[in-house]
Amino acid sequence: MVEIRAVHKSFGSLEVLRGIDLTVRAGEVTVILGPSGSGKSTLLRTINHLEKVDRGWISVDGALVGYRRSGDRLHELPEREVLKQRTRIGFVFQNFHLFPHLTVLENIVEAPVAALGKPRKEAEAAAAELLARVGLAGKASAYPARLSGGQQQRVAIARALALEPRLLLFDEPTSALDPELVGEVLDVIKDLAAHGTTMIVVTHEIGFAREAADTVVFMDEGRIVEQGPPAGVLDHPAHERTRAFLSKVL
Repeated sequence: MVEIRAVHKSFGSLEVLRGIDLTVRAGEVTVILGPSGSGKSTLLRTINHLEKVDRGWISVDGALVGYRRSGDRLHELPEREVLKQRTRIGFVFQNFHLFPHLTVLENIVEAPVAALGKPRKEAEAAAAELLARVGLAGKASAYPARLSGGQQQRVAIARALALEPRLLLFDEPTSALDPELVGEVLDVIKDLAAHGTTMIVVTHEIGFAREAADTVVFMDEGRIVEQGPPAGVLDHPAHERTRAFLSKVL
């Protein structure tokens, strides 16, 4: 589903990604762990071209993201084509990014109608089903300000699912939540995992990684230090840097 090859990214003189190689298979959950500043969120944002790579390439579902290949050269796609690609890659941010002036239902319906051209009635019916799926069937007419952080994040997940993406990206989806609200969001993500949704999740939730991930990736200083099944990386890390990180968070 996802191929990342030799990806480099710098901001000015700061090299944030230093040659990332990663493969994510369809239907699997990849959890990325690492300290702040290790490049996790930047890597996630390159996958849907919110950040342009400096070198290397990324493909999702067999198509290069943000570029087309001509011989040995890559040419950046027009913005409208990039936007079309993004409809197939759902992104859930840590701070929800809901439209405050729209109801919960309107937040979910907006993208399928505007980006995919779905009839509004059809989009509203699908949105109602998604709200039930994330446990918010009674909140369709509420505004985001009337919801808890956990509820807002579940609406954001439903909004991402409304585009029927091939891939879902989560950037620390619980980091902005009070501790007692974390579980309700992780339960929704676990349910998606159980139904075979392909996901890449940047998180500090080690318990979630152990329970839901097919692959755990540990990043540090813009590199993948270690990757493998949760039992290997979390219980028997091979690299000293991984061991030092886990000793502080477990």
